[in-house]
Amino acid sequence: MSHSLIVSLLVFAPLLGAVVAGLFGRRIGNVASQSVTTGLLLAACALAWTTFVGMTWGGWEPFTVALAPFIHVGKFVADWSIRIDALSSVMLIVVTTVSSLVHVYSWGYMAEDDSKPRFFAYLSLFTFAMLSLVTAADFMQMFFGWEGVGLASYLLIGFWFKKPTANAASIKAFVVNRVGDFGFALGIMTVFWAFGSIKFAEIFPQIASHAHLAWTFAGRQWPLIDLACALLFVGAMGKSAQFFLHTWLPDAMEGPTPVSALIHAATMVTAGVYMVCLLSPMFEYAPVAKQIVTVIGAVTALFAATVGLAQNDIKRVIAYSTCSQLGYMFFAAGVGAYQGAMFHLFTHAFFKALLFLGAGSVIMGMHHEQDMRKMGGLWRLMPITYAVMLIGTIAITGMGLPGLELGFAGFYSKDAIIESAFVAGQHNPVGMFAFIIGVIVAGLTAFYSWRLVFMTFHGHAKWGHDHHADDHGHAHDDGHHAAHDDHHGHGHDHKPHESPWVVILPLLALSVGAIFAGGVFVEKFIGEERGEFWGKAIFTGAGNTVLENLRHIPEWVTLAPLVVSVIGLIAAWYVYVLREGMGARIAAGKGPLWTFFYNKWFFDELYEATFVRAARFLGDLFWKGGDQKVIDGLGPNGVAAASYLVGRRTGRLQTGYLYHYAFVMLLGVAGLLTYAILKWR
Repeated sequence: MSHSLIVSLLVFAPLLGAVVAGLFGRRIGNVASQSVTTGLLLAACALAWTTFVGMTWGGWEPFTVALAPFIHVGKFVADWSIRIDALSSVMLIVVTTVSSLVHVYSWGYMAEDDSKPRFFAYLSLFTFAMLSLVTAADFMQMFFGWEGVGLASYLLIGFWFKKPTANAASIKAFVVNRVGDFGFALGIMTVFWAFGSIKFAEIFPQIASHAHLAWTFAGRQWPLIDLACALLFVGAMGKSAQFFLHTWLPDAMEGPTPVSALIHAATMVTAGVYMVCLLSPMFEYAPVAKQIVTVIGAVTALFAATVGLAQNDIKRVIAYSTCSQLGYMFFAAGVGAYQGAMFHLFTHAFFKALLFLGAGSVIMGMHHEQDMRKMGGLWRLMPITYAVMLIGTIAITGMGLPGLELGFAGFYSKDAIIESAFVAGQHNPVGMFAFIIGVIVAGLTAFYSWRLVFMTFHGHAKWGHDHHADDHGHAHDDGHHAAHDDHHGHGHDHKPHESPWVVILPLLALSVGAIFAGGVFVEKFIGEERGEFWGKAIFTGAGNTVLENLRHIPEWVTLAPLVVSVIGLIAAWYVYVLREGMGARIAAGKGPLWTFFYNKWFFDELYEATFVRAARFLGDLFWKGGDQKVIDGLGPNGVAAASYLVGRRTGRLQTGYLYHYAFVMLLGVAGLLTYAILKWR
């Protein structure tokens, strides 16, 4: 089978599954729909690994498969094509592996749902959109995939459309991403204006010769490459839920848990990181844009980690964890360690999907309860889920032995990012800022990750109670009984149980990745073999020696992430195991810091008070003032009112009495005679 046929089948297999299940699902039934979509995803996964192995060890050269012409208007040329290099091959295995496991997992998780064909069709559509994005050879196809994953996320987040909270969350995700996509579109326009092309193969060779160009606006010279990269990064901020455009991410938990794993681990949120790394030839000539990326990434990592400390919904804790880990990836790219960013994207896909699907297993075992305050003592009842959640937690917290270079996946990738920021910080204060934030966030990550494990699996069992005092002293169900991960009504008096094997098997597969993905691929991604592995897929300028200098950093820098992670683990154990109930007392005290974190830095309230109310005010102004009063008042309604008035008053002349009409006729005759006499005189 030729390389071009392999990758063509790979990309379009999920689309075929989405079409079959989406259009014919009711006719062919649930099992057939699930079988077709899952089977095609597994086939795509096998082909993706074939492509990755071929690119890594099989001697495949980067290539592009031209599929069809798309838009040809003057100099603007966009075609459908599939671009395969080291960067896209990594994304192919990440997307298809996690997506295929999510499909298998969903057989068990969605067993009680009556809309399975629709759900599996949406999942496959999501995967196809992401595959078209990562294999794009130009900005137009990338934008198509970019919007495709946005559409699919809207459909999946609002999958249970009878829940008002799910509808609101899907609209919020769609609207916030439109803000970012506007910046992305402006960036594409800027690139076309500067280079006369949107094809990556034509743009990248021109960048060095165009690096001096500037755009004059408002009396200032704006470096062209910096401007284009900054605008493109606005799109990445929306898609990857970075600071200011992050508010949609936790609300996306309204979708089923498999959706959360797919969106947050391997597809939509990683698109922004992938784009920045793909555009490394541009960002290497855009120092200001790189600093923006670094600062936004570091601030996002800190923000999301602090918010994760105070959340009680098991899925929301992991959602903020995703937001924080994406911040790591972005500031890695910002300091020039693009390979480190992609390495963490790769390892993160395994352990984050493991954590989300593990949380889904807990939710199933708890009869669709998501509040960790109603859990506890589950490790005996759900031993396999407990084991895989431990693996995911050790992986995300980066536990390992620096001297021996021995640890789970996150140990290799996250430590490399923190060390890269330190190296960059020797010459750039922004890099040192990212390093300090990265170390602090490593400690916070350990605390909230182990907090989740201890509250869920250890301590006294709290699942035998229907009510509890919440953080504000009221008995309720976290406001998320309304957002429980299912629309089925299940009581909480049933004993928790382990999940079925169709749910457990994907967890075990992801556990293998969470353990070994770092150690096996560290040399290929960021070690001695990285030049051979990445080839020309990632560009680093002559002055970018961040990864080369990782071997020359002080020992305390290497040990810092481990030390703070251990401190975070001990603190979580002390608060939630040794002094069980201490965390609840801290929450009940409603201190200013806890309130600030619990309310997510009050971003939703801030946006409600500014953008939402302002938009509503403008909408009312144009609707009630402009549309109703001016346009309708002077237009259709005004003409109709005038016609009615004239008609009503004219109608009064028609009385129906004969002598009235005779009198009017007499007046008319008299008038005519008078006129005739005056004329003849």
